[in-house]
Amino acid sequence: GIFEQRFRNGEQLETPDNWLEQGYPWEIPRHELTCPVQFYGTVEPHPESPNGFRKRWIDTEPALAVAYDVPIAGYQNRTVNNLRLWQARASRNFDFHAFNRGDYLAAVAEQQQAETISKVLYPNDQGFSGKELRLKQQYFFVSASLQDLLGCFCDRHTDWNRLPEQVAIQLNDTHPSIAIAELMRLLVDEEGLEWNHAWGLTTRTFAYTNHTVLPEALEKWSVDLLGHLLPRHLEIIYEINKHFLSEVVKIRPDDGALLNRISLIEESNPKQVRMPHLAIVGSHAVNGVAALHTELLKTTVFRDFHSLFPERFQNKTNGITPRLWLKCANPELADLITEQIGASWVTDLEQLQKLRGKSEDKVFQEAWRTVRRRKKAQFAEWLQQMHGLSVDPQTCRSNASTSTSGNCSTCCTSFMTTSGSRTTRTSISRRAQSSSRARPLRAITWPRRSSASPLRSVSCWNRTHGCMKNSGSSLSQTTESQRHKN
Repeated sequence: GIFEQRFRNGEQLETPDNWLEQGYPWEIPRHELTCPVQFYGTVEPHPESPNGFRKRWIDTEPALAVAYDVPIAGYQNRTVNNLRLWQARASRNFDFHAFNRGDYLAAVAEQQQAETISKVLYPNDQGFSGKELRLKQQYFFVSASLQDLLGCFCDRHTDWNRLPEQVAIQLNDTHPSIAIAELMRLLVDEEGLEWNHAWGLTTRTFAYTNHTVLPEALEKWSVDLLGHLLPRHLEIIYEINKHFLSEVVKIRPDDGALLNRISLIEESNPKQVRMPHLAIVGSHAVNGVAALHTELLKTTVFRDFHSLFPERFQNKTNGITPRLWLKCANPELADLITEQIGASWVTDLEQLQKLRGKSEDKVFQEAWRTVRRRKKAQFAEWLQQMHGLSVDPQTCRSNASTSTSGNCSTCCTSFMTTSGSRTTRTSISRRAQSSSRARPLRAITWPRRSSASPLRSVSCWNRTHGCMKNSGSSLSQTTESQRHKN
């Protein structure tokens, strides 16, 4: 959830969810760890490569990304991973000269504009300003995470060929797809790698998870907007497209219609950049989140790409976290299951198949129904206390045998009861608020490691569905000057 949901006269009302209003005890501010993120500006040839792919991005408007770390402890083990979040701040918080001139709004304008980036996740993008803010937000989190990731990699390694071995980045849907162009910019422009070398590293580092086949969810950005906000990245996308199409021509020399369909640039009015195409071309693996969904990707929206790269497409079925959605949210049901089959199901969900042997057990069936009745009663009590609404917890029983209403009631009871007491979070990386820091675009980067905070490293871009890689190594603490040596 990214807002507080309320209902009035049967209609949903969205209000800011100020989850940081009273602080968040588990986060660790890392004010010493900042990454500069650039916007706008112009592009010029690099003095060391006047005729090559390397360029300089100049006259930009910077913002600072400030790190906040949240330790994520493993279940009954000694592993603690690190979730790094980012807050946007201005590179200069206060314009003293503007203040002395009496222009008090201009004195804090830069600070307000920068902090707006991480104020609320997924702003309304109906107008141009909303679209620009959403793209700016996506790039902000992507750039900060990649800079931090590469800085950590460089602390331990000098051979760039080891990057795909040590780092894996999973694109969780199309929103962070601009990361492909950003990694190419960092490798080519900042680190001075040759284009083909950088592209090989990039495609072996990225993988892409698609969550929907709906056309409106397959993100596109206008060429004009992208060129205005991120001019260097538009150049890189065009260069990627040029190399990609030239390779396809070698395979399908007489299929101009195919080139139009798979091009990263949609020749419409206005021209659009197809971000899902960028994600597919720049990744070594593409997955859907259910068997049927993956087949639809292969046979409909990404049919042409599947014909070119069949080995890249695979399925990773979505699942749940049983320790959150069952053991924590519904302890009565969890205790009943443990009583019947033991506690190993908590870490091995396949063990739940043992319950099939209880399907004809009358005693177990009655115990199961008792738990369901208890959860419905808890839900009815919560609904009365929180909203003043009265419901009969017995009303769904007659429908349980012919529909899923009984199961849905149990599930919703578990979720809403715990949500009412603020004991669960639906997604730690998607929460947002209106007064302070916003959660990143599901971004997890390499954690820092020092004697004060010996966090074990995790190498992933987001919560994935079984297709991330973990290096199993840890990376040492580094200074800000080392991290931003470029």
